[in-house]
Amino acid sequence: MATARTVIIRKHGGPEEFEIETREVGDPGPGEIRIRHEVAGLNFIDAYQRSGLYPMEMPHAMGMEGAGIVEAVGEGVTHLKAGDRAAYAAMPPGAYADARVMPAAQVCPLPEGIAFETAAAMMLKGLTAEYLFCRTTPIKAGDTVLFHAAAGGVGLIACQWAKSEGIRLIGTAGTDEKCALAVESGADACINYRNEDFVARVRELTDGKGVDVVMDGVGKDTFDGSLDCLKPLGMMISFGNASGPVPPLNIATLAAKGSLKVTRPTLFTHIGDPDTCQAMARHLFDKVLAGDVTLRIDQRYPLDQIAEAHRAMEARETTGSTVITL
Repeated sequence: MATARTVIIRKHGGPEEFEIETREVGDPGPGEIRIRHEVAGLNFIDAYQRSGLYPMEMPHAMGMEGAGIVEAVGEGVTHLKAGDRAAYAAMPPGAYADARVMPAAQVCPLPEGIAFETAAAMMLKGLTAEYLFCRTTPIKAGDTVLFHAAAGGVGLIACQWAKSEGIRLIGTAGTDEKCALAVESGADACINYRNEDFVARVRELTDGKGVDVVMDGVGKDTFDGSLDCLKPLGMMISFGNASGPVPPLNIATLAAKGSLKVTRPTLFTHIGDPDTCQAMARHLFDKVLAGDVTLRIDQRYPLDQIAEAHRAMEARETTGSTVITL
């Protein structure tokens, strides 16, 4: 029976909790596939799961995103076959591995024109951008969006996505270099929140009107200011917790600030329906194949340096996407 190096944790905690063990990889059962990974992706949700912000039963394999070759398919799997190139962002975790058996429903056939490394860097982040722009609230050409952490993995995709749709995107980032990267990727403007009041600057950039939509994956540090950036009836999309979870919200605050709307979506709700997942992936692949979205991979770590990869991500030392090579 084949074996695979697999990253696991036995308890929640810091990056030091990672272990690499060799596991047997069996045959897929009904509705499953066996995939041999070429590359895995790195995402903040991995750190949330590792730390216990999103609790998991222990011990548990880690990693939410990967790309590789399908080795075998179980009974009932019709959209994939052995030998297919494939990529996914999916539950349960387990992508930090040479190979694995996993549910097939959220694994997507990968077009020949997209490299494995690109696919592993973009599935979770790109599908997130797809639901933010296309499935959460109506956003049309000419609307203005505020996007926090615009030089991160999701952010750089969002900058390009917005530009391709005629949407004005104002970004925030923590350094001038990151701001420049966001603008280069399609942001109309980017605010260095370390030396500027982003609320005041957003009001200035919108002639005092505010933005139609805020997309906030940072969480605690930016949530209150984000509400103050919205125009009346605007939509706040809180989709992540990079700085920590958002404190409880007094719902009357939304009325006082202009009848605002707030939602807390997750990718995994959207891709929970297999047909929706495959349609979202095809939309993302079309954007990439058309050149509207180009993946920037700025960090690469081998599997045995997974702890260092997490430390760099959590220290905000990364830009663009990070991949784990196998």
